[in-house]
This record gives sequence, C-alpha cells and structure tokens, in this order.
Amino acid sequence: MFQDRADAARRLARRLQAFQGQHPLVLAIPRGAVPMGRVIARQLGGELDVVLARKLHAPFQPEVAVGAVDESGWVYAAPHAERLGADAQYLAEETRTQQEALRERRARYTPVRPLIDPAGRTVIVVDDGLATGATMVAALHGLRARHPKRLVCAVPVASPEALDRVRPLADEVVCLEAPEDFEAVGQYYRDFTQVEDDEVIRLLAG
Repeated sequence: MFQDRADAARRLARRLQAFQGQHPLVLAIPRGAVPMGRVIARQLGGELDVVLARKLHAPFQPEVAVGAVDESGWVYAAPHAERLGADAQYLAEETRTQQEALRERRARYTPVRPLIDPAGRTVIVVDDGLATGATMVAALHGLRARHPKRLVCAVPVASPEALDRVRPLADEVVCLEAPEDFEAVGQYYRDFTQVEDDEVIRLLAG
C-alpha cells in the first residue's frame, strides 16, 4: 500500500537510481503520473515532460479500456475488445473522440514549447499504475519510433497481465508490486485523489 503518489514516486526513484547522472527524460502519462514524474526527475537529475496517450473506453463501461491511441494516431486494440462490444466501427469512432481529447490536452499542457526530443536519450515512462496496460502500450510504441537510447517503463503497481503486455515494448520494466489479485490501481493507494489539469500545467511550467 502506498500512502499517495508522492510516496510511490519516492520508492520508484530509489529503484531507478542507476539512471542518476544520465540526465534521463522522465515522461509522465497525464494526469495522475505527472506529480510522480516531477519527483522522479528531481531525484535522478532528469528532465520532465509528458507523453500523451488515451485509453479507448469500452461501450457502456467507460472505466474499462479496450485499447489506446497515441498522438500519431496509432491504435492498440486489446485482445478483449471485441468480446466487450468494441467492433471496428466502434473503435474507429472512439479513436476519433480520444484523438480530439489528445489535441486539446496537448494545447493546454505545452502550448508554448515543442516536445522534448527523446532521440538518443534514456527515457523513463511513468504511470501511477497499470490495469490493462493499454495506455502504456500506446505510449511506449510511439516513443520507440522516436529512437531513444534506452526505454524504461516505471510503475508502482500493475496487474501481471499488463506487465506481460508492456515488457516486449521496453528495454526495462521497473514495477514495485504486481499482485495476483489485482483489481484496480486505486486500491493500492491510501490517497488516490484525482490530479487536475491546473496542477499538471503548474508542474510542467516549473
């Protein structure tokens, strides 16, 4: 059990100490992971930015991911998507909806500066936890195409199935807990308060 995201970030940073001195690029998946990314970047002497990907919601079950899309438009469809009613037409419509949300989020978060180029750098992608792993899959896939020197996935907690999905896409996966009885990310935090856009913008500006 983590006290909150700051506690989880400090514990993750200790596991990532090997990257201290390499000026890693810490890319947080908004919104929950951005406060964590700030802590980790400071601990490791790195640089903070966001990597944007959005989960594709299941029909009538918005809390369940049936895939994810990144900023380039690349789509990951989860193996269980069709079983939950997400056929090709539904996925295409949901993808358009989430791409628009990505464009709006990018315009809010980094309106006055370009993306930080990950090429040739050690890149650490942080999220506050992985349930299906869909969003992390999309994030890692998009980053791999931009040629980082080393691509690391770092999370405090994940389902074993999600870890299996992301491992082939990263050079290294750092996960503090992968309980067999995993149900939801929030159950492993005493305080899992939602992170708002204003906080994300403030952290990225600082």
